[in-house]
Amino acid sequence: MADIIHLLPDSVANQIAAGEVIQRPSSVIKELLENSVDAGAHRIDVVVVDAGRTSIQVLDNGKGMSETDARLAFERHATSKISQASDLFSLTTMGFRGEALPSIAAVSHVTLRTHAADADLGTCLTIEGGRVVSQEVDNCPVGCNFLVQNLFYNVPARRKFLKSNQTELSNIIQEFERVALVNPNLHFTFTHNDHLMTTLLPESHKQRIATLFGKKLGEQLLSVDVDTTLCTLHGYVGKPESARKKGVRQFFFINGRYMRHPYFHKAVQEAFEGLIQPTEQVPYILYMQVDPSSIDVNIHPTKTEIKFENEQAIWQILMAAVKEALGRFNAVPIIDFDVDGRPKNIPVYNPSSSKNNYTPIPRVTIDHTYNPFKNTESNRKDIPDNWQQLYPALNPTNEVDPPKPQEKVDLFDDQLNLSDIERSALHYQYRGQYIVTEVRSGLMVIDQHRAHTRILYNRYKAQLNGQPSSSQGLLFPELIQFSMSDAPLLEEIQDELRALGFEMSSLGGGSYSVQGMPAGFEGVDPRRLLEDIIETLKVSGQHMENELHHRMALAMARDAAIPVGGVLTQQEMENLVDELFQQDEPNYTPDGKVIVAIFPHETLEKLFK
Repeated sequence: MADIIHLLPDSVANQIAAGEVIQRPSSVIKELLENSVDAGAHRIDVVVVDAGRTSIQVLDNGKGMSETDARLAFERHATSKISQASDLFSLTTMGFRGEALPSIAAVSHVTLRTHAADADLGTCLTIEGGRVVSQEVDNCPVGCNFLVQNLFYNVPARRKFLKSNQTELSNIIQEFERVALVNPNLHFTFTHNDHLMTTLLPESHKQRIATLFGKKLGEQLLSVDVDTTLCTLHGYVGKPESARKKGVRQFFFINGRYMRHPYFHKAVQEAFEGLIQPTEQVPYILYMQVDPSSIDVNIHPTKTEIKFENEQAIWQILMAAVKEALGRFNAVPIIDFDVDGRPKNIPVYNPSSSKNNYTPIPRVTIDHTYNPFKNTESNRKDIPDNWQQLYPALNPTNEVDPPKPQEKVDLFDDQLNLSDIERSALHYQYRGQYIVTEVRSGLMVIDQHRAHTRILYNRYKAQLNGQPSSSQGLLFPELIQFSMSDAPLLEEIQDELRALGFEMSSLGGGSYSVQGMPAGFEGVDPRRLLEDIIETLKVSGQHMENELHHRMALAMARDAAIPVGGVLTQQEMENLVDELFQQDEPNYTPDGKVIVAIFPHETLEKLFK
């Protein structure tokens, strides 16, 4: 039998390895930014063209590389960060594997211009598809200038599955924000398509948060600061009123490295137990410092998953620190007694003034001869002689007609129409959430919020598909500031927002002025509504026209629907029920939740047998 196992060429092996490290343009940004931070740069400039499809450029003023180091940096597993296996447990740098630059070079055209601080001249190195094309002397500034062009040019399948430019740009900005958050002492700039999107000057942690995410978030944060033998923890958590169901800013950093950690996230959530709804989350930006030997960062190619040696102890410290921050800023409700109507001045007891007004001690007298089982006139209550007339249903002489068999109505029939149900004209609202009414087969219960969501969803979907919509102008325009990562998505859906009735204009720098909103949205916060739409699109990850319209209509319908607890009049309940059964699918919400349920007469009668 002939041998069938063979070694792959280096070019193929590099492309396979690149698939783990470089997944999209944002991965290139992450790796290059971390290298610039490790190089000791004080200023980092990011220049992106066409959301990274055409080019990505990262410039820094770090220590640079020599001619030999520049060539060797693109060899796999070549690194200056570690030299032996034990160094993996004493890492103080972002990178250490020596895989990022070879992976980038394997799937793109790379031009590196670098100049070491102790050298007279720099080096210009050109690599295409992992193959060195040229290396020349260059007179460039001290530091590194990485230019990555035509990403995935030799991997068409990977390039084909990239999302829209706005989505890819949003992912790039998210990686940029993570590095900028943990390095507030550095000067950053970000440019896209020759447009300077942001400039971040050296500042404090809280100032950097407010610069990236807006002053409103900065005003809702409480500081956390704890120093223990296991870890040092500092950062910020949001106040309870900043809680949201989605779209909150949540960041964990460990030794300057961004990480995802569901277990620690649960510790923050439990600290807010009883203060926010279980389905809501609060923003937080928390920085941890631990002994590098107590963590393992070498468990995932992206280095965002980290194992802790003292995970449970740090969990307890984290939860206690957040609780302490809430209590220190009076965010936890304080027990207070009802003092309404109390006298202002309570007289003080003075024994000398009450000598002549002696009050005897109260005494309890007991009748030991009392027998509750003895039938006497004294312990017998008056019983009317005609008590049977008070309960005519118990009189055997009264004949009651047997109940007629009820005709069952399948409420979940796709062809169900309002005319198929003989219902009562009166409705009852239970707990501000359900509408209860009588039908031929029993009791019909409707979730008012879900019913209104279905009605509004169909209306907004029709508007997005071309039907005319009306806009309600605002008396005072609303000024809204969006983060860098949200602004590109908002630009992408401008046409759909205008079709729904939004009137808004860009003021630059992620600021927008909202002059009008869709009719029927009186009292709805435009900032919250637009943020919910953007977060819904982020979660879906799909931007085809039909899916985009579905997500936008659903997000708007949820926000504008009658809230749980909203009190309705009889006429409002009647109009809601009538309009619900005029929809194409009155039984379920657009995301598949039940709107209507029926309790049959038979089920109710069994409860009383």
